Amino acid sequence: MIAALFIRRSLLSLWLALIAATVFAQAQPAQKPFEPQVGQEGKDVIWVPTPQALVEKMMDMAKVTANDTVIDLGSGDGRTVITAAKRGARALGIEYNPDMVELSRLNAAKEGVSGKASFMKADIFESDFSQATVITMYLLPQLNVKLRPKILNLKPGTRIVSHAFTMEEWTADQTESFDSRTAYLWIVPAKVAGTWRLTQGELTLKQNFQMIAGTLKTGGNTLTVANGRLNGDQISFSAGNSEYTGRVNGNTIQGTVKGASSGSWSATRIGASSAAAK
Repeated sequence: MIAALFIRRSLLSLWLALIAATVFAQAQPAQKPFEPQVGQEGKDVIWVPTPQALVEKMMDMAKVTANDTVIDLGSGDGRTVITAAKRGARALGIEYNPDMVELSRLNAAKEGVSGKASFMKADIFESDFSQATVITMYLLPQLNVKLRPKILNLKPGTRIVSHAFTMEEWTADQTESFDSRTAYLWIVPAKVAGTWRLTQGELTLKQNFQMIAGTLKTGGNTLTVANGRLNGDQISFSAGNSEYTGRVNGNTIQGTVKGASSGSWSATRIGASSAAAK
């Protein structure tokens, strides 16, 4: 009898505890889903989204295709990554705010591109983005410049697109205005500064990002290198009455020459190490 009474009292206590827990849970306000606010503080910048139409323009400038790997530095709500993924590219967003990362994943799922779009919570200054063929960003100028040495070490031909802000003295290869906003495109240049040995003589190049100058010593003459430019690993310049074009592959160049002397040309850098682009 005493045991039965004890069991009934225990069950009653348990039942009352369950009721109290249910009432308490119902009394708590439902947690609202995370909603980003324009101007909210981030690690390095406040969050201001790039308009979707400009995102599309940036994709066009970089000529993004299904063959690309696009990495967005400071990916926010994921719209740039999602847009790249819709064009068939493999796309990754690097974002410091974990709530934004989760929101981006949800947005990618809603748009049906989770298989192509991924997001990671990380510091862009501590991240490896060497696998990118396209980098997109909407950062402040001082952050762009801080990232610049790392960007210049990417594979020649990597395309960099920035909303609103420049790389200071690294002049953009293309600038587009859209709806009172500006986007900039840079193409990472090969590193060609130094002295190169040619069959025809010796080529000495100075490099300022994608712009090059120097001299070509050939046949007892010293010619000034003019109109020198790099477009990724593609090099072009004139010397005397000849126009040189070629492809840079580390410490070698193979190309063609037209003008006073036409045909093919090749060059090998004197010295084992490549010089910096700037």
